Amino acid sequence: MAVPKQRKTKSRRNQRRMHIFIKAPKLLSCPKCGKPMLPHRVCKNCGYYKGNQVIDVFKKLTKKEKKKKERELKAAQKKHPKKS
Repeated sequence: MAVPKQRKTKSRRNQRRMHIFIKAPKLLSCPKCGKPMLPHRVCKNCGYYKGNQVIDVFKKLTKKEKKKKERELKAAQKKHPKKS
């Protein structure tokens, strides 16, 4: 079995490991509702992707939750108008 002739220093070891770390995800704001989302993914808050509704987020909600969510989306749309 091969054995190294000289010991690697802590400095060399740490230089090798310098790029091994977890990177923070790059988040964008949704153009429809303004919530943070991952790029190239459907927005979990409003269900839109590239201006088209892909998921009906109101489908599984109760009546109270639907009203609350609709109010949130309307307020967000007023705050973040479409850029087109």
